[in-house]
Amino acid sequence: MKQLIIGGARSGKSRLAQEYAVTWKAHTQGEVIVIATAEVSEGAMAKRIAHHKSHRPKDWRLIETCLDLPQALIEQSHANNLILVDCLTLWLSNCLLSEVSWQQYKQALLTAMTQLPGEVIFISNEVGQGIVPLGELSREFVDESGWLHQALAKHVDEVTMVVAGLPLVMKSATKTTHANAVSAAPLQLED
Repeated sequence: MKQLIIGGARSGKSRLAQEYAVTWKAHTQGEVIVIATAEVSEGAMAKRIAHHKSHRPKDWRLIETCLDLPQALIEQSHANNLILVDCLTLWLSNCLLSEVSWQQYKQALLTAMTQLPGEVIFISNEVGQGIVPLGELSREFVDESGWLHQALAKHVDEVTMVVAGLPLVMKSATKTTHANAVSAAPLQLED
């Protein structure tokens, strides 16, 4: 199954994806692989990366890629694993600032999705519900993020929006999937 989990900053989307992956692993004994798209840096981003790492099980494999997400997905996806991509909007930022056309990256991702035999959970920030930014690059980021989410939503089995730690399944593969059972319970939030 392919899933897209979207929500605002600190909405609980990564926690929901991780809870699903923990439950999936317990039922399948498959491997969980995290593909992280953040560029390792200092300051606030380093703290966010450390926070995410500290909340993941130690036996999950980590692949870091800032731009080559489609290739990493193709190389890592197998029938008996689950890939958790965290996160698409960081990947989008990296791509928009690169020398290669964003449309080429986006098309490569959509093409790669048709070749993935294992489970994949894409985590992404919903950024289009605020005011329209003044800066050209910021507006492009918001627009492209929305269009990426729309394109992915067509190709995934399930789309869940997370608000205040509560999941809202917007598109569901079936009414009785394991994902629905996991997403039906409120998330346990930290203080």
